[in-house]
Amino acid sequence: MEKKPKSIVYIIAKSIPARNLTSLKLIMPIEDMQYIFVDFAKGDELRQTGIPIHSNKEGIRFLEETDVKKYLKKQLETDDLQILSYWTI
Repeated sequence: MEKKPKSIVYIIAKSIPARNLTSLKLIMPIEDMQYIFVDFAKGDELRQTGIPIHSNKEGIRFLEETDVKKYLKKQLETDDLQILSYWTI
């Protein structure tokens, strides 16, 4: 986060068990490199970021896009940050 990227791509992906969408990947292109950050569930939140994990009535656990965006905006503190999502199923 200290590099202050102009854009960031987030991927909410399946984790264990495979029906849960509780894995987060952040891809930050900076200069001639791409930094990739990966976070996984620990209890009811993500281990590194603390982003909350929600559950639906069928018991499937998932991340809310609004929570991810809120976290990124708070951490990067920039008005011109471009936040993009990339979904995998």
